[in-house]
Amino acid sequence: MEEEASKEVTEFLTQLVRLNGTMQQLFATGNVALFTEMNDAIKKMHAVQHGSKDKVLEALDPECVVIYGNFDMIIKILRTTEDGVIDAGAQKAINKFLHNIDEAVVNIAGAVGLV
Repeated sequence: MEEEASKEVTEFLTQLVRLNGTMQQLFATGNVALFTEMNDAIKKMHAVQHGSKDKVLEALDPECVVIYGNFDMIIKILRTTEDGVIDAGAQKAINKFLHNIDEAVVNIAGAVGLV
């Protein structure tokens, strides 16, 4: 990013960094309670990005769609588990969705010059 980021972009990136840190903890610990923290960060990202006319945020929309859609699928899987027990098939799907989210986060970070 060559010019100074708008307040919207700054807030979006703050939540993106928060999401990334939470995902890092989730991968390290397997603590599914961290999905609540991820959900909060994603909701805040969506609130800032959705309908924004900021050119940076508009350009990031395809990667945001990946984040939002994959997280929605994780939540759907978690809601179908019995007593919160995640079987091997559900875990494999969740891992794939987390990988997709992680890849989108890295793509966004690269696009805005964070990495």
